[in-house]
Amino acid sequence: MKLTIALDATDGAARTGSIATARGVLPTPLFMPVGTRASVKALDAADLEALGIPLILANTYHLMLRPGSPLIADLGGLHRFMDWPGHVLTDSGGFQIFSLEPKVTDDGATFRSTYDGTREHLTPERAAQIQSELGADIQMVLDVCPPLPSTDRVVRAAVERTAAWARRGRGAFEAGASWRLDRGLDQAQFGIAQGGTDLAMRAESAQRTVEVGFDGYAIGGLSVGEPRHEMLPALAAALEHLPADQPRYLMGVGDPASIVEAVGLGVDLFDCVLPTRHARHGTVLTSEGRLMIKNLAYERDEGPLDPTCTCSVCGRYTRAYLRHLHRLGEPTGARLLTIHNVAWLSNLVVGLRTAIAEDRFDAARRAVLDVWG
Repeated sequence: MKLTIALDATDGAARTGSIATARGVLPTPLFMPVGTRASVKALDAADLEALGIPLILANTYHLMLRPGSPLIADLGGLHRFMDWPGHVLTDSGGFQIFSLEPKVTDDGATFRSTYDGTREHLTPERAAQIQSELGADIQMVLDVCPPLPSTDRVVRAAVERTAAWARRGRGAFEAGASWRLDRGLDQAQFGIAQGGTDLAMRAESAQRTVEVGFDGYAIGGLSVGEPRHEMLPALAAALEHLPADQPRYLMGVGDPASIVEAVGLGVDLFDCVLPTRHARHGTVLTSEGRLMIKNLAYERDEGPLDPTCTCSVCGRYTRAYLRHLHRLGEPTGARLLTIHNVAWLSNLVVGLRTAIAEDRFDAARRAVLDVWG
């Protein structure tokens, strides 16, 4: 299902609008929390619904291993499995090629299971099949994400394999159309542009991905160690060659400064573990920057985490109480901090939508960068 973006307003390259899918409508720009193993850590589906989250990300590699995509398919797919009425986007396992360093050949990647050490071979075709079985609304093609910095040779190899795998993954996705139709699945598949921080290779990878013809497009392999001043030109080089009428998704980016800069370049979708991981470690996102809840300064603080935040946690609990929970390792503490962080970052992006619609994006951008830049 080719996805298009209906624009409501633009302010420079920044844009706000909506993406219509078979399941519903996604407002953009949009941040999606990460639910790697079919669970956003510390939250359940009811929490996500209460936060107004319309889209989450799950991971092909981890769900391939536990509990396995055939079981999830038998149980009605991820939405029924999780009792989640919103959208699900599944990553293909490409990031695990970066993070777990499996053996990679032109055919695919061979992993040792992080659970029991067994060998698992993931190809572009198998990644498409698994994601169809998972029942994702949007699936990602398998790609190769090189570490940064890398030599030109390493980045070139990633670009070539990503292009070859894009063709194979798209072919497998199209071949599975009747299987999905029989099960009432109307999925979209996104292609991914790689290229490191090399501007020419970024542009080339984007062009070659578009030539394959996907339902939407992502920019991968950024925010993997490179400084922001190198990331943004690489992002811009890719975006220049992606269709303006289709969704643009920047993978794995969740810090406020990078989000606002990417929105300013025309990105529509984001995901990252940052708000949930920060919460588990006691780092709180606020309008004044990061707050470390363990600090002694908050022992008797009866104020909310962020006086400007409208989330349920800020409306009810004090910094002193949340510090107490965090210091004792109480699961409730992790849950409450996660609710706040996810709400805060989601609301930041909602605020950017409003700023674009009101033609004041540049002022909103400067305000974020003054704190987070």
